[in-house]
Amino acid sequence: MEPIPTDLILEIFSRLPAKSVAGFRTLSKHWASTLRSPGFTELFLSRSSNRPRLLLAAERNGEWLFFSSPQPQNRYEKSSHLDYHTKFSGDVSRYICSYASGLLYFPDLWLSKDASPVICNPITGMYESLPDLMRYRNSRGFLGFDPIDKQFKVLSEAYPFCDQREHHEILTLGTGELSWRSTIISCPAYYRSLSEGICINGVLYYLAQTVGVSSCVIICFDVRSEEFKFIDAECFNDQLDDTSELIFVDYEGKLGGINWKYGQAGERGAVELSMWVLEDVEKHEWVKYVYSLPENEVLGSCDFSVAGVTTRGEIVLCMKYTCKPFYVFYFNPEKNTLQSVEIQGFGANLEAVENRGRVYAFVNHVEDLSVNDAKQLKSSISQVKHLCSCCNKVSQPNYHY
Repeated sequence: MEPIPTDLILEIFSRLPAKSVAGFRTLSKHWASTLRSPGFTELFLSRSSNRPRLLLAAERNGEWLFFSSPQPQNRYEKSSHLDYHTKFSGDVSRYICSYASGLLYFPDLWLSKDASPVICNPITGMYESLPDLMRYRNSRGFLGFDPIDKQFKVLSEAYPFCDQREHHEILTLGTGELSWRSTIISCPAYYRSLSEGICINGVLYYLAQTVGVSSCVIICFDVRSEEFKFIDAECFNDQLDDTSELIFVDYEGKLGGINWKYGQAGERGAVELSMWVLEDVEKHEWVKYVYSLPENEVLGSCDFSVAGVTTRGEIVLCMKYTCKPFYVFYFNPEKNTLQSVEIQGFGANLEAVENRGRVYAFVNHVEDLSVNDAKQLKSSISQVKHLCSCCNKVSQPNYHY
């Protein structure tokens, strides 16, 4: 037989899941070199970007299961299959996790007898335990990604409200010895953070409350330069007492904040979405949009959360708890259409996550081989179960959703 051309082989491999590619890299030095080449890495990323997925994390009593499902490519899709990836056990603190470019950061995860910050790849099962950090007990941690240098950084609040102490600490992943360091450019003091973070084009954003006169600001952290900037966000002031349903999203490359409520005096069945979009970063200009969703019997009768916005501009709503059937909803603001997609496959894994296991969803998940290599994440999640079984004491988690 004539040998298969190398270009055709690489084209075939570029259509495989990242976990399969990682397995083929172990066959020989030739395959390791071929499948780690810059050309193949870029080809794989290009193919993966054309098929974004919905990443789902189901948690109950400290046990985590990670799945993914293809995002619908047309409005006629009514169901989607679910792929199971990894599973591990570990209790978490009140602040669950931060997502950026395929990795998850847990500020406090009990994998052994002590809690420590952990970064993990939910698809390949690799993880890295980070050094512990002395910080204010209610502080948060955020994961950011620099798309130019392909570098992950963790930004952790230390004492953001105190001018006499370091406000933040930074850790860079994949640079040898892991260690926290103080930020070179200090961030102005603020009272407390109010939301989880989101990283858009190398900039990390999260909502905070100012010191003194209570007002909302957006903290902007440039992952590459490590510079901070404040953006006025007084449009969120009326939500200072309760930001539990306020989710920040990547809306067509711009920062967006989405909140929802039941319309018609709280009557279930009628859902109203409010979205604020940061149209001008320099002028701190926000534009508000309000949408009344088409009536949907399933959506109106279940607990749900906003997962994000797809690259096609659809707002994604996801059921909060495991159930059968399990649905994800895609709302198109331009066409005012609501698409219900049943995620098939949760039933096969319900033994581990039944009794209303909490579900977290992350949109536009793309597998990037350049950030999945073992040089950044050195341990396997398959070891975690053994680590947890060695614990003499397991702390009870204090959840905050």
